Amino acid sequence: MRIAVTGGTGKLGRHVVARLAASGHQVVNLDREGSRAAGLVQVDLTDYGQVIDALAGARDGAGADQVDALVHLAAIPAPGLAPDIETFRNNIVATFSVFHAAIRLGIRNIVYASSETVLGLPFDTPPPYVPVDEDYPARPESVYSLVKHLEEQLAIELCRWYPDLKIIGLRFSNVMDVADYVDFPFDEDPRARKWNLWGYIDGRDGAQAVEKALEHDAPGFDRFIIASPDTVMTRPNSELLDEVFPDVPRQGEIGEHATLLSIDKARRVLGYDPQYSWRDTVG
Repeated sequence: MRIAVTGGTGKLGRHVVARLAASGHQVVNLDREGSRAAGLVQVDLTDYGQVIDALAGARDGAGADQVDALVHLAAIPAPGLAPDIETFRNNIVATFSVFHAAIRLGIRNIVYASSETVLGLPFDTPPPYVPVDEDYPARPESVYSLVKHLEEQLAIELCRWYPDLKIIGLRFSNVMDVADYVDFPFDEDPRARKWNLWGYIDGRDGAQAVEKALEHDAPGFDRFIIASPDTVMTRPNSELLDEVFPDVPRQGEIGEHATLLSIDKARRVLGYDPQYSWRDTVG
């Protein structure tokens, strides 16, 4: 396929672009920064005219090939990086522009970055149970997370309007590169990483999840938690939960170091099969 990846220069985006290209797809990176040699088209994603032009293939020195599928990763990537109003404006307008332009052009295969934050991060109010999953209602606790929740609601309504449309929201955990593992584990203070239940996602496995979601052939909207299969700790989950979340109900058998961000649905429905762990890098 010819696939547009917004934010392809970012931390997760680089892995996604590399994996899709290695699988034989033609990838166009729609971002503000990056290398033209790497397929970059500089686009302000909050400008609808630029977005629809870019997705349609309209730019000097290139053919007019429209993309077949869309991966939307670009955003102000976390709470607190910009004033709240700018986080809200940039992220919601960019997502609406990208979704709407794709639909207008007949693109029906959309995968985008939702966020673990909709699960209730930083869990100052404890989660309803662990491992957390996709079954309980969103609990946004920041403007960034609120936008991610609204984007999911937007996707639900767009898929209702267009029954042949597929939008998959991937609730990515904290993205890590191999170079980040020098700081692992985080055993000294379990509360330092309690904000996402000691979770993370290796960027290479994040890219695998994107590819699996693109290949998933089912119209409508769906959401999936995407995390690595283990925690960022060597301390066992039972010990961490006893200390930090002693009153939170525990569902099923919880492994000693298994992720508390349930990836069961992604495994079952998408065939997601994470391959990487910080434990393979850190001696």
